[in-house]
Amino acid sequence: MRAGSDSEFMRRALLLAQRAAEEGEVPVGALLVLNDEIIGEGWNRPVASHDPTAHAEIVALRAGALALGNYRLGSATLYATLEPCVMCMGAVLNARIARLVFGAWDAKAGACGSVIDLPRVPRLAHALDVFGGVRSEEAAGLLRQFFESRR
Repeated sequence: MRAGSDSEFMRRALLLAQRAAEEGEVPVGALLVLNDEIIGEGWNRPVASHDPTAHAEIVALRAGALALGNYRLGSATLYATLEPCVMCMGAVLNARIARLVFGAWDAKAGACGSVIDLPRVPRLAHALDVFGGVRSEEAAGLLRQFFESRR
């Protein structure tokens, strides 16, 4: 069943988010899955890599594109522990991802309904299925714990 798979893949993404936190990065993790196999994964690395584009989603997309030898990822599902930002949604749309599944909503920068809803802009060339809130309490808890420890 898809829901069980989504929850299990999100569990793996949460482990990647934890890795980001351990490295001092905002705890966001992402997986790219094709035919129930992980073809790319990433966690936030902009601080360590000195790269403002090194969000977990971008890192996972890059790894998946390299694994397939193609920048079009039309049958893949991207799992992210946090609602993607505008930059990441732009990459998702350009890669032609079929499904996006995310955990926590991002009231400050979310581009899937929280601040803006890019997947629902009718004039964009690509449409995808978006499912938010999968393991959202765990994802939000990681973020809350990370920022509380910084205060």
